[in-house]
Amino acid sequence: MAEALPPRAAGLGLRRALLDALIEAPAGAFDFLECAPDNWIGVGGRAGERFAELASRHPLACHGLSLSLGGPDPLDTGFLRQTRDFLERHDVALYSEHLSYCSAGGHLYDLLPLPFTDEAVHHVAARIRQVQDALGRRIAVENVSYYAAPWQAMPEADFVNAVLAEAGCDLLVDVNNVFVNAVNHGYDARAFIDAMPAARIASYHVAGHYDEADDLKIDTHGAPVKDDVWSLLAHAYRAHGVRPTLLERDFNFPPLPELLAELARVRQLQAAVA
Repeated sequence: MAEALPPRAAGLGLRRALLDALIEAPAGAFDFLECAPDNWIGVGGRAGERFAELASRHPLACHGLSLSLGGPDPLDTGFLRQTRDFLERHDVALYSEHLSYCSAGGHLYDLLPLPFTDEAVHHVAARIRQVQDALGRRIAVENVSYYAAPWQAMPEADFVNAVLAEAGCDLLVDVNNVFVNAVNHGYDARAFIDAMPAARIASYHVAGHYDEADDLKIDTHGAPVKDDVWSLLAHAYRAHGVRPTLLERDFNFPPLPELLAELARVRQLQAAVA
Protein backbone atom coordinates (compact mmCIF):
# COMPACT_ATOMS: atom_id res chain seq x y z
CA MET A 1 0.00 0.00 0.00
CA ALA A 2 1.13 3.54 -0.73
CA GLU A 3 2.77 5.72 1.87
CA ALA A 4 0.20 7.78 3.79
CA LEU A 5 -0.37 11.37 2.76
CA PRO A 6 1.43 13.86 5.03
CA PRO A 7 -0.87 15.74 7.43
CA ARG A 8 -0.22 19.09 5.75
CA ALA A 9 -1.17 17.82 2.28
CA ALA A 10 -3.63 19.96 0.31
CA GLY A 11 -5.33 18.41 -2.69
CA LEU A 12 -7.73 18.95 -5.58
CA GLY A 13 -10.40 16.75 -7.09
CA LEU A 14 -9.40 15.01 -10.31
CA ARG A 15 -12.33 15.85 -12.59
CA ARG A 16 -12.54 15.27 -16.34
CA ALA A 17 -13.08 18.96 -17.04
CA LEU A 18 -9.79 19.72 -15.24
CA LEU A 19 -7.61 17.00 -16.82
CA ASP A 20 -5.62 19.28 -19.12
CA ALA A 21 -5.28 22.07 -16.57
CA LEU A 22 -4.05 19.66 -13.89
CA ILE A 23 -1.48 18.14 -16.23
CA GLU A 24 -0.17 21.60 -17.11
CA ALA A 25 -0.20 22.86 -13.51
CA PRO A 26 3.13 24.06 -12.12
CA ALA A 27 5.13 21.72 -9.91
CA GLY A 28 4.01 21.83 -6.30
CA ALA A 29 0.65 23.44 -7.12
CA PHE A 30 -1.12 20.70 -5.15
CA ASP A 31 0.05 17.82 -2.97
CA PHE A 32 -2.39 15.13 -4.10
CA LEU A 33 -5.40 14.47 -6.31
CA GLU A 34 -8.61 12.71 -5.34
CA CYS A 35 -10.90 10.79 -7.68
CA ALA A 36 -13.92 8.52 -7.52
CA PRO A 37 -12.87 5.04 -8.72
CA ASP A 38 -16.49 4.57 -9.83
CA ASN A 39 -15.88 7.18 -12.56
CA TRP A 40 -12.54 5.82 -13.80
CA ILE A 41 -12.63 2.02 -13.62
CA GLY A 42 -12.40 0.73 -17.18
CA VAL A 43 -12.06 4.18 -18.76
CA GLY A 44 -9.80 4.17 -21.82
CA GLY A 45 -9.07 6.50 -24.69
CA ARG A 46 -7.60 9.94 -24.27
CA ALA A 47 -9.30 10.53 -20.90
CA GLY A 48 -7.91 7.26 -19.57
CA GLU A 49 -4.43 8.15 -20.79
CA ARG A 50 -4.56 11.59 -19.18
CA PHE A 51 -5.81 10.07 -15.94
CA ALA A 52 -3.00 7.50 -15.94
CA GLU A 53 -0.47 10.28 -16.50
CA LEU A 54 -1.74 12.27 -13.52
CA ALA A 55 -1.95 9.16 -11.31
CA SER A 56 1.66 8.33 -12.13
CA ARG A 57 2.87 11.85 -11.30
CA HIS A 58 0.91 12.67 -8.15
CA PRO A 59 -0.23 10.86 -4.99
CA LEU A 60 -3.81 9.72 -5.41
CA ALA A 61 -6.62 9.49 -2.86
CA CYS A 62 -9.95 7.86 -3.72
CA HIS A 63 -13.48 8.75 -2.65
CA GLY A 64 -16.20 6.28 -3.60
CA LEU A 65 -19.71 7.17 -4.68
CA SER A 66 -21.75 4.02 -5.19
CA LEU A 67 -21.02 1.35 -2.56
CA SER A 68 -24.22 2.33 -0.72
CA LEU A 69 -22.75 1.47 2.66
CA GLY A 70 -26.03 1.90 4.51
CA GLY A 71 -28.37 0.51 1.87
CA PRO A 72 -30.60 -2.58 1.98
CA ASP A 73 -29.27 -4.22 -1.19
CA PRO A 74 -26.39 -6.71 -0.94
CA LEU A 75 -22.97 -5.15 -1.46
CA ASP A 76 -21.71 -5.45 -5.03
CA THR A 77 -18.83 -7.89 -4.56
CA GLY A 78 -17.78 -7.66 -8.21
CA PHE A 79 -17.45 -3.89 -7.96
CA LEU A 80 -15.54 -4.28 -4.70
CA ARG A 81 -13.02 -6.52 -6.50
CA GLN A 82 -12.68 -3.91 -9.26
CA THR A 83 -12.20 -1.20 -6.67
CA ARG A 84 -9.53 -3.17 -4.84
CA ASP A 85 -7.66 -3.72 -8.11
CA PHE A 86 -7.92 0.00 -8.91
CA LEU A 87 -6.61 1.06 -5.49
CA GLU A 88 -3.70 -1.36 -5.66
CA ARG A 89 -2.84 -0.54 -9.28
CA HIS A 90 -2.65 3.18 -8.54
CA ASP A 91 -0.94 2.79 -5.14
CA VAL A 92 -3.75 4.59 -3.27
CA ALA A 93 -3.19 5.12 0.45
CA LEU A 94 -6.52 6.75 1.41
CA TYR A 95 -9.92 5.41 0.37
CA SER A 96 -13.21 6.79 1.68
CA GLU A 97 -16.94 6.39 1.09
CA HIS A 98 -20.12 8.08 2.29
CA LEU A 99 -22.01 7.30 5.48
CA SER A 100 -25.26 7.07 3.53
CA TYR A 101 -26.97 4.89 0.94
CA CYS A 102 -27.61 5.31 -2.77
CA SER A 103 -29.37 2.12 -3.85
CA ALA A 104 -32.52 0.21 -2.91
CA GLY A 105 -33.67 -2.16 -5.62
CA GLY A 106 -31.40 -0.26 -8.02
CA HIS A 107 -29.29 2.89 -7.98
CA LEU A 108 -31.03 6.05 -6.78
CA TYR A 109 -28.31 8.49 -7.98
CA ASP A 110 -28.26 10.43 -4.75
CA LEU A 111 -26.64 10.12 -1.33
CA LEU A 112 -29.51 9.56 1.08
CA PRO A 113 -29.28 9.90 4.87
CA LEU A 114 -29.52 7.01 7.29
CA PRO A 115 -31.79 6.96 10.34
CA PHE A 116 -29.82 7.72 13.49
CA THR A 117 -30.82 4.55 15.33
CA ASP A 118 -29.04 1.64 17.00
CA GLU A 119 -30.36 -0.68 14.28
CA ALA A 120 -28.82 1.52 11.58
CA VAL A 121 -25.51 1.61 13.47
CA HIS A 122 -25.33 -2.20 13.54
CA HIS A 123 -26.41 -2.49 9.89
CA VAL A 124 -23.97 0.01 8.39
CA ALA A 125 -21.08 -1.02 10.67
CA ALA A 126 -21.40 -4.63 9.58
CA ARG A 127 -21.35 -3.58 5.92
CA ILE A 128 -18.32 -1.34 6.47
CA ARG A 129 -16.47 -4.29 8.02
CA GLN A 130 -17.44 -6.41 5.01
CA VAL A 131 -16.07 -3.72 2.67
CA GLN A 132 -12.83 -3.45 4.63
CA ASP A 133 -12.37 -7.22 4.43
CA ALA A 134 -13.03 -7.19 0.68
CA LEU A 135 -10.64 -4.30 0.05
CA GLY A 136 -7.98 -5.55 2.44
CA ARG A 137 -7.69 -2.13 4.07
CA ARG A 138 -9.20 0.24 6.60
CA ILE A 139 -11.46 2.84 5.00
CA ALA A 140 -12.81 6.21 6.09
CA VAL A 141 -16.47 7.21 6.00
CA GLU A 142 -17.69 10.74 5.32
CA ASN A 143 -20.48 12.60 7.10
CA VAL A 144 -23.01 13.64 4.45
CA SER A 145 -25.30 16.61 4.01
CA TYR A 146 -29.02 15.91 4.33
CA TYR A 147 -32.21 17.93 4.21
CA ALA A 148 -34.78 15.57 5.72
CA ALA A 149 -33.99 13.26 8.63
CA PRO A 150 -35.69 9.84 8.38
CA TRP A 151 -35.51 9.18 12.13
CA GLN A 152 -33.23 10.48 14.85
CA ALA A 153 -33.18 8.40 18.00
CA MET A 154 -29.78 9.91 18.80
CA PRO A 155 -27.86 13.04 17.75
CA GLU A 156 -25.92 12.84 14.49
CA ALA A 157 -22.58 13.13 16.30
CA ASP A 158 -23.44 10.16 18.53
CA PHE A 159 -24.49 8.15 15.49
CA VAL A 160 -21.21 8.83 13.68
CA ASN A 161 -19.17 7.93 16.75
CA ALA A 162 -21.14 4.71 17.28
CA VAL A 163 -20.57 3.63 13.67
CA LEU A 164 -16.83 4.35 13.86
CA ALA A 165 -16.49 2.37 17.09
CA GLU A 166 -18.45 -0.66 15.88
CA ALA A 167 -17.05 -0.73 12.34
CA GLY A 168 -13.42 -0.11 13.27
CA CYS A 169 -13.05 2.43 10.46
CA ASP A 170 -11.80 5.99 10.12
CA LEU A 171 -13.58 9.29 9.47
CA LEU A 172 -13.42 11.82 6.66
CA VAL A 173 -14.83 15.07 8.03
CA ASP A 174 -16.57 17.11 5.36
CA VAL A 175 -16.46 20.51 6.99
CA ASN A 176 -18.89 22.08 4.55
CA ASN A 177 -21.41 19.31 5.26
CA VAL A 178 -21.09 19.96 8.98
CA PHE A 179 -21.79 23.66 8.44
CA VAL A 180 -24.73 23.04 6.07
CA ASN A 181 -26.32 20.49 8.41
CA ALA A 182 -25.78 22.67 11.46
CA VAL A 183 -27.63 25.57 9.85
CA ASN A 184 -30.39 23.44 8.34
CA HIS A 185 -31.03 21.33 11.44
CA GLY A 186 -30.24 23.83 14.17
CA TYR A 187 -27.17 22.50 15.93
CA ASP A 188 -23.74 23.91 16.81
CA ALA A 189 -21.20 23.16 14.07
CA ARG A 190 -18.20 23.62 16.35
CA ALA A 191 -19.68 21.34 19.00
CA PHE A 192 -20.20 18.69 16.31
CA ILE A 193 -16.55 18.98 15.24
CA ASP A 194 -15.42 18.81 18.86
CA ALA A 195 -17.43 15.60 19.36
CA MET A 196 -15.58 13.77 16.59
CA PRO A 197 -12.78 11.39 17.70
CA ALA A 198 -9.45 12.93 16.72
CA ALA A 199 -7.71 9.56 16.49
CA ARG A 200 -10.15 8.44 13.78
CA ILE A 201 -9.99 11.52 11.54
CA ALA A 202 -8.11 10.58 8.36
CA SER A 203 -8.76 13.71 6.29
CA TYR A 204 -10.98 16.71 5.64
CA HIS A 205 -13.02 18.04 2.73
CA VAL A 206 -14.02 21.66 2.13
CA ALA A 207 -16.37 22.87 -0.58
CA GLY A 208 -18.79 25.61 -1.52
CA HIS A 209 -22.53 25.74 -0.91
CA TYR A 210 -25.53 27.81 -1.99
CA ASP A 211 -27.31 30.18 0.41
CA GLU A 212 -30.99 29.51 -0.28
CA ALA A 213 -32.00 31.36 2.91
CA ASP A 214 -30.56 32.25 6.29
CA ASP A 215 -31.79 28.89 7.61
CA LEU A 216 -31.35 26.81 4.44
CA LYS A 217 -27.99 26.02 2.86
CA ILE A 218 -27.59 23.68 -0.14
CA ASP A 219 -24.39 21.64 -0.53
CA THR A 220 -23.38 22.13 -4.18
CA HIS A 221 -19.60 21.76 -4.65
CA GLY A 222 -20.08 24.36 -7.37
CA ALA A 223 -18.91 27.59 -5.73
CA PRO A 224 -16.00 29.01 -3.73
CA VAL A 225 -15.71 28.01 -0.07
CA LYS A 226 -17.56 30.42 2.23
CA ASP A 227 -15.80 32.28 5.05
CA ASP A 228 -17.85 30.44 7.69
CA VAL A 229 -16.58 27.12 6.35
CA TRP A 230 -12.98 28.33 6.34
CA SER A 231 -13.42 29.35 9.97
CA LEU A 232 -14.86 25.93 10.80
CA LEU A 233 -11.92 24.20 9.09
CA ALA A 234 -9.50 26.28 11.18
CA HIS A 235 -11.44 25.25 14.28
CA ALA A 236 -11.21 21.58 13.25
CA TYR A 237 -7.45 21.90 12.85
CA ARG A 238 -7.13 23.48 16.28
CA ALA A 239 -9.38 20.86 17.88
CA HIS A 240 -7.98 17.73 16.25
CA GLY A 241 -4.78 18.62 14.43
CA VAL A 242 -3.98 19.12 10.77
CA ARG A 243 -4.94 16.38 8.32
CA PRO A 244 -4.77 16.02 4.51
CA THR A 245 -7.45 18.33 3.14
CA LEU A 246 -9.23 18.30 -0.20
CA LEU A 247 -10.79 21.28 -1.94
CA GLU A 248 -13.87 19.85 -3.70
CA ARG A 249 -15.25 21.41 -6.87
CA ASP A 250 -17.55 19.41 -9.15
CA PHE A 251 -18.89 21.99 -11.63
CA ASN A 252 -18.78 25.73 -12.43
CA PHE A 253 -15.03 25.31 -12.67
CA PRO A 254 -13.09 28.58 -12.56
CA PRO A 255 -9.64 28.91 -14.14
CA LEU A 256 -7.13 26.73 -12.31
CA PRO A 257 -5.34 29.72 -10.71
CA GLU A 258 -8.56 30.53 -8.82
CA LEU A 259 -8.75 26.99 -7.45
CA LEU A 260 -5.09 27.16 -6.52
CA ALA A 261 -5.72 30.42 -4.66
CA GLU A 262 -8.36 28.61 -2.57
CA LEU A 263 -5.95 25.75 -2.04
CA ALA A 264 -3.37 28.25 -0.81
CA ARG A 265 -5.84 29.20 1.91
CA VAL A 266 -5.96 25.56 3.03
CA ARG A 267 -2.17 25.60 3.26
CA GLN A 268 -2.21 28.86 5.21
CA LEU A 269 -4.62 27.45 7.77
CA GLN A 270 -2.59 24.25 8.05
CA ALA A 271 0.64 26.19 8.55
CA ALA A 272 -0.95 28.47 11.16
CA VAL A 273 -1.87 25.50 13.32
CA ALA A 274 1.14 23.32 12.59
